[in-house]
Amino acid sequence: MADYENNPAVNNLRNYLRIRSVQPNVNYDECISFLKHQAEALGIPVRVYEVIPKKPILIMTWEGLEPDSKSLLLNSHMDVVPVAEKSWTHPPFAADLKDGVIYGRGIQDMKSVAIQYLEAVRNLKNQGVRPRRTIHLSFVPDEEIGGRTGMAEFVKTQAFKDLNVGFALDEGIACASDEYLVFNGERSIWHVNIVCRGQSGHGSLLLPDNCGEKLRYIIDKFMDLRGEAKKKLADNPKLTIGDVTTVNLTKISGGLQNNVVPDKMIASFDLRLDLGIDHQHFDTMIGDWCREAGPNVIYDFDQKDPYVQPTAVDDANAYWAAFKSATDSLNLKLKVCTFPGGTDSRFIRECGIPALGFSPMANTRPALHENDESLPVATFLNGIPIYEKIILSLANVA
Repeated sequence: MADYENNPAVNNLRNYLRIRSVQPNVNYDECISFLKHQAEALGIPVRVYEVIPKKPILIMTWEGLEPDSKSLLLNSHMDVVPVAEKSWTHPPFAADLKDGVIYGRGIQDMKSVAIQYLEAVRNLKNQGVRPRRTIHLSFVPDEEIGGRTGMAEFVKTQAFKDLNVGFALDEGIACASDEYLVFNGERSIWHVNIVCRGQSGHGSLLLPDNCGEKLRYIIDKFMDLRGEAKKKLADNPKLTIGDVTTVNLTKISGGLQNNVVPDKMIASFDLRLDLGIDHQHFDTMIGDWCREAGPNVIYDFDQKDPYVQPTAVDDANAYWAAFKSATDSLNLKLKVCTFPGGTDSRFIRECGIPALGFSPMANTRPALHENDESLPVATFLNGIPIYEKIILSLANVA
């Protein structure tokens, strides 16, 4: 059996996993200290930016032979989602290694990828490689709470513009089959609240202008839309969840007690709009539903992401051609998809910079955000030479 316990790359990963960079209210100091040590060991300069106080963004830079050319960005986020520790059979921040599997919050999402970037760069440098283009490694905060206090603000700064990024890699998702998933775009996230107002009164009466009736109408409309997406997926097995608009009722609020008819009820929905949706038409449709439900029904948004053009995956995109050439040389079976959730890639693409989401985890059950999140060590180690090939190919695009 392989000696994983003494493998330096495995130890780097386990040490990173032991840092409790868990939401909410993350203290990133330990992450920054760990990553500065990694940069020092690699012999590459590092800078830390705080666009928002206590939300550090760390950038390592490996300068290429043509520093004025557009650079390559390897992005990862430092934070991880919360844990219900009593539901774990392995302590979530112990990075336990058992039977060739490492357990730890964030190992799939996405600390393993961050360490694979670092180990790939280390190996390339040790081979005496010097890329044509400069390579930046970014480690950002708060992706797990939407990225608004991390990458979304960083891309607006002169510091980001000075990186001169031409192409970016970010996180993907594991795949249980032998395919490697590549994500070239993301659905737009809309979090909408429908506020239904009506006449309050005693619970024994059938009062007119009832906010509950209005709420039912709205919920029916959204659930019908949800049903259409489910049918579309069922009718076409080639589609993935990222190819449809998902609708989920996430909150219902309002009321004082059981015998009091409330004057206001609110339904909140998580919507993920597929890339074929006309945003203006969809917004108008919600407004029409509110008018049809009755008087005094309005809607507002907690989040309303714009449409972002997906990255082209054809030979006209030299970066895609380089990515595909590298993966073809490794005989990797790729499947291009739309990412089902939201990552920092959307903020990068919104700047007009092509980006792909990719985590080299084929034949691996997706376990991000689960209890006992885990990854086979062999999968982690196998991803390092994959990244070596991809990074070098992308960094040498003419």
